[in-house]
Amino acid sequence: MLESWIFWTVLAAFMQSVRTAGQKQLNQSVSAESATLARYLFALPVILGYGFWLFEAQALPLFTLAFGIKVVAAGILQILATILLIRLFARRNFAIGSTYIRLEIVITGLLGLTLFGDLVNAVSLLGMMVCTVGLVLVNTSRASVPGSFWGREAVMGLSAALAFSLTSLLVRDASLSLGLASPIAAAALTLCVMVLVQTGLCLGLVAPRGPREFRRLFKFWRLALFIGCTSALGSIGWFTAFTLEQAAVVKTLGQIELVFVMLISYCFFKERPSRREWQGIVLVMLGVSVVLGADW
Repeated sequence: MLESWIFWTVLAAFMQSVRTAGQKQLNQSVSAESATLARYLFALPVILGYGFWLFEAQALPLFTLAFGIKVVAAGILQILATILLIRLFARRNFAIGSTYIRLEIVITGLLGLTLFGDLVNAVSLLGMMVCTVGLVLVNTSRASVPGSFWGREAVMGLSAALAFSLTSLLVRDASLSLGLASPIAAAALTLCVMVLVQTGLCLGLVAPRGPREFRRLFKFWRLALFIGCTSALGSIGWFTAFTLEQAAVVKTLGQIELVFVMLISYCFFKERPSRREWQGIVLVMLGVSVVLGADW
């Protein structure tokens, strides 16, 4: 089971949904930058522990300049995407804010083909198209005037989707470039390096706000620790899945996160999606099922 990209993707999707809910709640008390810092700072001990456990009796491979550039670029893009997503939650409800970035599956497929030559089979491509129709249906469900789909929220959401897509592709390429026999070990090593970089970058973003911002963050250390632990588990899942399977296919199955998001939105945040939003969600899940059928 540990060699199955499906297992790691579902694990990552579930952990990402609960982590994102935690960040939305934390952002009510601290800045978007501090909520992003919590994701990496409190995840770092878990991720480093995981990496040391895997490589305890193994020699580390040599890092190339290309590997370093890809990891740093992926780290910066993911930070930008996370900040945009958290700010989007402040403008739209949790379920709809999460849905805006789902167009990353199409973006990932196009960029993967263009930049890395990742070919997607016809059945998987059909599933991605069905997902996209569902996502557009959800995104336009609250449009009050024609063209409002392209408002500020859409720009923020699509920018985050683009950044997340590039992150996924760069992570996959960096992990594969290590040439390790075990994809789990390659993913873990890439993750350790990237989170170290991201923690340093986020500390640099928050530091200009002064000691008061750090005190405010650590005041909510329990919630921050929850965000860090779920982020660590989610990242382990995503990185491993990306190493085992094409990023576009992983991202499509990852849309199952929408089910978890809707449950959290309904039960925890007491938000009620409209009928059209539910219809869009059904289409998303249908598209995910098609992609799974292609793999089986």
